Parts: sequence; C-alpha cells; structure tokens
Amino acid sequence: MRVTGTLLPSGERTELWLLGDRVTFTRPHTESHTVAENLFLTPGLVDVHTHPGHDEAAVFTGERFAAECAQHVAAGTTALRVPGHTGPVPPALRTDPAMPRLVTAGRLLAHTGLATGHPMHAPTDDLLSAGLAEAAANDGWCKIIADWEHDEPPVPEPALRALVDAAHARGFRVAAHCQTAAGTRTAVECGVDSIEHGWYLTDDLIERLAARGGAFVPTATAFLQIVDDVRGKPEGPRKDYFLGGVDGLSRSAAVAHEAGVTVLAGTDSAPFGNVVSEVRFLLSAGLPPTVAIGAASWTARAYLGLPGLVEGGPADLVGYDVDPRREPGVLSHPRLIVLRGRIVTRR
Repeated sequence: MRVTGTLLPSGERTELWLLGDRVTFTRPHTESHTVAENLFLTPGLVDVHTHPGHDEAAVFTGERFAAECAQHVAAGTTALRVPGHTGPVPPALRTDPAMPRLVTAGRLLAHTGLATGHPMHAPTDDLLSAGLAEAAANDGWCKIIADWEHDEPPVPEPALRALVDAAHARGFRVAAHCQTAAGTRTAVECGVDSIEHGWYLTDDLIERLAARGGAFVPTATAFLQIVDDVRGKPEGPRKDYFLGGVDGLSRSAAVAHEAGVTVLAGTDSAPFGNVVSEVRFLLSAGLPPTVAIGAASWTARAYLGLPGLVEGGPADLVGYDVDPRREPGVLSHPRLIVLRGRIVTRR
C-alpha cells in the first residue's frame, strides 16, 4: 500500500509503502496501490496511561479489554501503556491484528501501610519482590501506588528505593501514582521513571526528574471532568488538596517541558480513545503544538521503545487532511488510520 503526504514532525514531503506490518521509503518491486495521498502523517497515537478491561468492581475480562481497546483504535490510538490491570492480558490479544500494541505493567501495587482499600490495588508487604515479578511478567514495567489519602504518609521510602534500584539493575522501569506533595516527592527522590498525575510537583523535583530523563504524565483529563463537581462540595482540607493538585498541573507541565522532562499524554479515564483531550490540555498549558502532539505520538512511542514512521518501523500511522500543528482540532477527525499494516479507517 502506497501513502503520500507530509511526515510529522519533520514536515518533509514523503512517499512511503506499507509492506505487511512494516514501513519502507523505498519503492518495492511488487505492485502496490495508493490508499491515500497528500495527507499529514503521524505515527499512530499513544495513550500512555489507560486501564481498559475493568468493570465497576475492578474485575478484568479479556472481552471487555478488547472492546475498550477497539475504542482506542477507532480514534487512531494504536499503542497503549496500561500501567495497572487486575488480571493478566490474554496472550492471544497481544498478537491480535485488531489490537493496539501494548506495554503493560501488571497489578497496581500498594504497600500495605497505605491501606487504600481500592479494588484495583494489590496490597503487598514486599514491594521489591512483587514489583520485580510484575515487570518480568509484563513488558518491563511495574506500577506503584506512592500515596493515597492527602493526610496520610506515602509509601515507605526505603521500600520504594529498594524496588527502583533493583528494577533499574535489571533493565526494568517503575511508574508511580502520585497525588500528594509527600508522595510525589518520595517517588521522584527514589528515582521512579514515570510520575503519573504528579500533583504538587515542585520546581526542584522537576529538575531532578529532568536530570535523569524521567517522564511526567499529568492525566489532566481524568480530573478536569470532575473539577466543577468538587468545587460544589463543602469546604475542607480534602477539597483544597484536590483543587490545589489539579490547578497546579498546567504550570507543572509547562515547567517540566522547559526543564527537559519528557511530558506524555495519558488519560486515565473513559471514554476510551480520548487521548486528544490530553493533547488539548498540554496546548492550553502552553506547550508548543509539536511537543503536545508528540506527547501522544512520536515522543510517546520513542519513550516506550516503539519506532515511529521510519524505515523498517511498524506500520502504524494516522493521516489528516490538514496539519494538526496548525489546526489541532483535526486530531479528532483522522482521514486514515492504519494499525499493524491494516486499514482501520479510510474516509
């Protein structure tokens, strides 16, 4: 299949071919047919923080997982990082040509001292063993609940530091849920790779995160949709903590980008297939269009080890009628979606 257009983020005019599940910029000897011309082309979109497959009681099923992943694909999201799921992803789904590419982290591990009581969380006294086991059984990632209630201590620092050090020694990475000032500080100081939510992320912590090539995933989409409801609740410290955390996300994203932190787009919310909402948030925070879109495409893919539209790279792409860097609204209206070399949408 032949595709022509403008390749983003470089802006180069290009002609490429999809040979099975691979991209080539060299005209093949075999006969090809043109499927799209003169589009603006991005590597397939990525949601780096999403939890498909769970019902209201946090019960995971493969059927629900596949159905909610299909919603992602229909929006052009061809890769997902799933930082926490309560059941194993069936192996057949990982290779299903209709499924997005997956980077999973296994169970959401919560030190028993936090006593979160959340049905998604897996309590453990031994974060070290549990985290390494999840990373080995999944895609090199484990997910830690670094904090929970605003007025309670975060995860014990020695336990988290021991896990991070051991994970890094084995080539694994650690993501951490952080929604309190103490939890965010503990996670950054212990060397966590990816800060999820990152409420109360101060400038000194941003500098430390940048120095080691860390990532920040604000997941603002999950919170902004309930802010109005929270503002209507009675005054109190929990309300202040929530609104303060959400209000700080925009500045944190902007400062993190300026400092060199990899800012990524993750939604942590339904409806699935809404990563464009996170791009809109990053744009509103002042990040340049190339950076905001890259957070849900080429930058996210590079961070997860997934090649973009390069010679021999996977055949995942999205095409738009106009340049999304100039008209970001077009991200919600792709003309062409290709996943694993198969056309999902062609309008």
